[in-house]
Amino acid sequence: MNNFVRLALPALALTLAGCTGMGQQAVSQSQPVVVAPQPTIATPSLPSPSQTTQVALQTTNVSSGFVDPAVVPLLTAKDSAEANSAQFYALQFGRPGAPRNWTGDAGTTGSVAVGPYVRVNNLDCREFTHTVKVRGTDYVRKGTACREVAGNWSVVSGAA
Repeated sequence: MNNFVRLALPALALTLAGCTGMGQQAVSQSQPVVVAPQPTIATPSLPSPSQTTQVALQTTNVSSGFVDPAVVPLLTAKDSAEANSAQFYALQFGRPGAPRNWTGDAGTTGSVAVGPYVRVNNLDCREFTHTVKVRGTDYVRKGTACREVAGNWSVVSGAA
């Protein structure tokens, strides 16, 4: 049996060495791997946040119910722009109860305070209070505004 092991062991080693060489030849002569292209998934084109902000700023207008209607004729262009900006940013990003102040021309000032987000008919809505001070008189408008699908805020209810 000892002779058998002595003869079989070298034969086994040669056989294994031959297998290793064949494996390398098989790898080196193998066909190139073809990778199928990945499918492209189409995604809808959504406006960027800056585009949404711009559209919303244009439609968040003091004359559309965000301030007391009696004060609208007293506001300058700068007053209206500052009030619109404060109203939008308070609704969009404001913390509940933390007013967003603004300053316009000739001492005109204002502040917008908002409540927490509330979901109504699948829209984000917030209560707001917009106070405008012109020539020492405060004009207060309270209401509820909802953000439409396009990102615009509109007043859904309000009272002076």
